[in-house]
Amino acid sequence: MVQGKRLALINRVEFVAAAWCLLTLAFMGLLWSRLINPAEMLLMRGEWLLMTVVLVVIGHLWPCRLTMMARITSQLAWLAQWYPDTYEFNRILPNLDHVFAGLEQTIFGCQPSLLFCELCPGKVWSELLNMGYWSYYPMIIVLVLTIFAKETLEKKPASDPNQLSVSVPTLILTSFFTYYLIYNFLPVAGPQYYFQAIGLDAAAAGQFPSIGTYFSSHTEMLPNPGDPDGLFHNLVASAHAAGERPTAAFPSSHIGVSTIVLILARLHVPRLVWFLLPFYVLLCLSTVYIQAHYLIDAIAGLISGPLVLALANCICNSKLIPQRLVS
Repeated sequence: MVQGKRLALINRVEFVAAAWCLLTLAFMGLLWSRLINPAEMLLMRGEWLLMTVVLVVIGHLWPCRLTMMARITSQLAWLAQWYPDTYEFNRILPNLDHVFAGLEQTIFGCQPSLLFCELCPGKVWSELLNMGYWSYYPMIIVLVLTIFAKETLEKKPASDPNQLSVSVPTLILTSFFTYYLIYNFLPVAGPQYYFQAIGLDAAAAGQFPSIGTYFSSHTEMLPNPGDPDGLFHNLVASAHAAGERPTAAFPSSHIGVSTIVLILARLHVPRLVWFLLPFYVLLCLSTVYIQAHYLIDAIAGLISGPLVLALANCICNSKLIPQRLVS
């Protein structure tokens, strides 16, 4: 059972998720007539509310570290639903990939996403880089569970307001939503979608036409580069088939959030950094290799990661989160 002060109504992770739900509901109200699937978007939010209420009730009936962790991890897992939601907002806007692909061509004189897989052929490179891309969410899970296990061994009560197993996921979730806010209104799909739309010959020739709202009704993408028989190649392809959308290319949240995870690991569980670092390096390379991002997206992810973490830290430690309500 929980020792210490009585648990607050909701925890900080749930508060941040609720704030995001309300903010996007406001966006939906303003854009209702232009949204393509507003009823489905409302249903998803209803499902989120039901899940959250059920877990909060369970957490108060059986208050312990396990139920608290279930409440936290469920909000992180729901990111799989919030992510494609960004597509529902930005699909109503004119696509901007021609601007970003053109900038890529101007800076580098080529399209690195087209050349990278050609420079690193073979199954070994394919599997290593696809493993790096696939390790995105496992890196987050490893950090959160390591901190949870550390505090469990130290016998910290679930009501402790200073517990890292709540504050670290809160920072991660707030960082995700910061990127999602950008994606809602910056419609950049990335090479795997844009080059599929305009054709690889046009992309290789440096011809990048504007395609307007093409992606509002098209979600076809290039096949994942690399060895089609590889385990991690197929895991990434399956993940794309399940939840990928032509959205969220700039800046790369894969790199931004994984940079944040590495920073948080360095601050709170330094030894974990050496385990995460190889996956982090492979992930940074893989975003361009599998053509999910332009190279400028990856660079922007590296730069934005620490900035987004600093912003999330300011938000999470400000009066925006009422201490009387939230643990």
